[in-house]
Amino acid sequence: MAGIPGASIGPLMHDLVPMVATLGLEYDADITPAHAVVVLRDQPDYRNHVGGPHAAAMFLLGESATGAAAVAAFGDMLDRAVLLPMTAGMDFVAIARGDLTATATMEGDADELRAIFTAGGRPEFDVVADITDADGTVTGRLRTRWTLKALRPTAEGSSPG
Repeated sequence: MAGIPGASIGPLMHDLVPMVATLGLEYDADITPAHAVVVLRDQPDYRNHVGGPHAAAMFLLGESATGAAAVAAFGDMLDRAVLLPMTAGMDFVAIARGDLTATATMEGDADELRAIFTAGGRPEFDVVADITDADGTVTGRLRTRWTLKALRPTAEGSSPG
């Protein structure tokens, strides 16, 4: 299985997804499809009515971790494919406070998914992120279903769609 180095993913995500930079998400340098870690530092501007991170910030954290795992698996294919989230669902398990860490794991075999794509298919796969506080308490869980969609050639090259 190929992919891109984990240390390249954080800078790539900050460049590709402006919202990631807005919240200042921090990406671990050792990201793999099986273990993608992203941190959201506690910021007063992103708190909710009970003093913890807003649900939207938690969702972005979890979705970004699932995306990092997907990029770790398929980032080397971004010249011919685009990763798109199809569905995502979040369970809020406990009140979150302080810094939060999302740890995501990709389900499915990346080599099999690549084979489906190479054969002209559009593979789908799930990535699950647990969101924990500084004490290690799980405060949320997000499951994202991703797809790998072929880029359509244009007269000038290719475009994401």
